[in-house]
Amino acid sequence: MTAAAEGSPPLTMAGARRSPLLQSGAAQGFALISPTFLYALILLVLPILVVIAHSFWTQDYLTIDHTLTLENYRIALTEPIYRDLLWRSLYISLTVSLLTVALAYPIAYFISFHGGRHKSLWLFLITIPFWTSYLLRVMSWKVILGYNGVLNSGLMGLGIIDEPSTALLYNSSAVIITLTHAWATFAILPIFVSLEKVDRTLVEAATDLGDGPLRSFLRVTLPLSAPGVISAALIVMIPTVGDYVTPKLVGGKDGVMIANAIQAQFGKASNWPLGAALSVTTMVIVSLMAGATVLVIRALQRLAR
Repeated sequence: MTAAAEGSPPLTMAGARRSPLLQSGAAQGFALISPTFLYALILLVLPILVVIAHSFWTQDYLTIDHTLTLENYRIALTEPIYRDLLWRSLYISLTVSLLTVALAYPIAYFISFHGGRHKSLWLFLITIPFWTSYLLRVMSWKVILGYNGVLNSGLMGLGIIDEPSTALLYNSSAVIITLTHAWATFAILPIFVSLEKVDRTLVEAATDLGDGPLRSFLRVTLPLSAPGVISAALIVMIPTVGDYVTPKLVGGKDGVMIANAIQAQFGKASNWPLGAALSVTTMVIVSLMAGATVLVIRALQRLAR
């Protein structure tokens, strides 16, 4: 009894020392989000690990050979067809990002600085295209750019061309136009949020110190809104590389992208390891390109200062 009585206080003191840690806000917050965090981690990380594992295997007719090999990566990086599709996809993605940001910035700037009490209305109008299906929006561009479409009919009516042009559809340009329209709203919103955080007194101070509208914009507004520009560029660039619906509908043979090749490997070709290697290769290259984009924009931001 005495030994037990003498041993109990240290246990109580240890429990007292642990209880504040367990009852802290950080521990309670972690305990609250941990189930959701683990659930999201499993949904995100586990599929990627499965794809990476498949990329080191090979397809043996209807079965998969689990012997580790780099043959799939050799094919993905050296075969001309996959290399060309990858470069075309990166070119289309980067072009779409630049065009989307260039078109979205003036709209976001107008709403933020000149929208007044109608800002919510402008933002509401911008989201209207999302009331329709993505496929319907892609098909609408197919109607606009088609051989007997709206654009060809309008050009012929104005006498600019004598017969419908076949150069408007089923090529990389049609894919770029369609993706730029489809992702415009995703670029407008982050740029608008970033512009809303710009301190208007800084713009007024630049004007008072003799800066004109253009110089004030380049030295104050644009650098301060750079986080929104970076977010918009990444939001547009990363998903467009993996888009295979738009190239399939409006790209034709000249607008095929790497995602169409990946889909074919997982589908008709039934070569999952090669499709996984193409996916991992694309994912790594896009990650590097996204990091380079952030570094370039930040370097331009420092130069503007």
